[in-house]
Amino acid sequence: MFTIKWEDDAVIILDQRRLPLSEVYNSYRHYSGVVASIRDMEIRGAPAIGVAAAMGIALAAVNIDEVKPDKFKECLNSAVDRFAASRPTAVNLFWSIARMKKVIDSANDIDVIRESLKREAMLIYDEDIASNREIGRFGSAYLNDGDVVMTHCNAGALATAGYGTALGVIRAAVEQGKKIEVFACETRPYLQGARLTAWELMKDGIPVTVITDNMSGHFMSRGVIGKIIVGADRIAANGDTANKIGTYTHSVLAKEHRIPFYIAAPVSTLDPEIASGKDIPIEERSVDEVAFVGQNQIVPEGVSIRNPSFDVTPSKNITAIITDRGVIESPGEKGIVPFLESIE
Repeated sequence: MFTIKWEDDAVIILDQRRLPLSEVYNSYRHYSGVVASIRDMEIRGAPAIGVAAAMGIALAAVNIDEVKPDKFKECLNSAVDRFAASRPTAVNLFWSIARMKKVIDSANDIDVIRESLKREAMLIYDEDIASNREIGRFGSAYLNDGDVVMTHCNAGALATAGYGTALGVIRAAVEQGKKIEVFACETRPYLQGARLTAWELMKDGIPVTVITDNMSGHFMSRGVIGKIIVGADRIAANGDTANKIGTYTHSVLAKEHRIPFYIAAPVSTLDPEIASGKDIPIEERSVDEVAFVGQNQIVPEGVSIRNPSFDVTPSKNITAIITDRGVIESPGEKGIVPFLESIE
């Protein structure tokens, strides 16, 4: 199983919309297919979106057959703009785009730009897997043998180039011989926990139990869940964290029950340019994701629906942010800026 790869000037993506019932890979030879793949949630998860955009931009350079450098760059930058408009919340997308734009601006020879973009995309891919391993190394110290850990949405290999962030921490602990059991919230309305996290963990032989999102408080109050670890799509300067809708609710319940609440994310997810969670753009997706489960309509026709895809967990509810460069303890006290300054 892989999430995404570059092969023979094509981007091959696992269609996560069809999991867990079928494992289907789609091959794209034109960058517009990769844009649609990001927009339509065929590939999702902040780090994976960043990798997909990098590969998609490299593919755009292959697709464009202009021979004049200025016109070539103009067409390429138009393609870059389409990737930037595909999803608004995940900062990894824009971090990746910024790296690719720097490559575009660094040369005027078209062949050099094409080859340099391919190399940069593969570097972003390789770096993501390496950073996930580091997140796992740092984060596994917070998990003990016998822990029952709850997670929300999917922050595993499917949300990254490989290994995962939140699930990477769990994988690393298991690789160290610790017995870890996972409670995966189903994650309405797109069911990433039920469909994707449970599928990943089952394939790895890690014990997993799926619960509905509104069951978490029950299991916390009964002492079943000992720790919570989730991923992130953007982390503001003060440590406020945007993640899949429902995460904030779990953090409030965790604080009430004095359960450690961890965020696992690469440094590329930290956004010091955003002051607080109030400034993080929150994507609203199609109401059909709420109105339908599969092909079955569950909301009466004509009823108003809202579908924010993310919410913001305040830093005061977060025990620690685990990154690939170290751990930010109690982010509510100092935010992320001192940490970023310490690793420069």
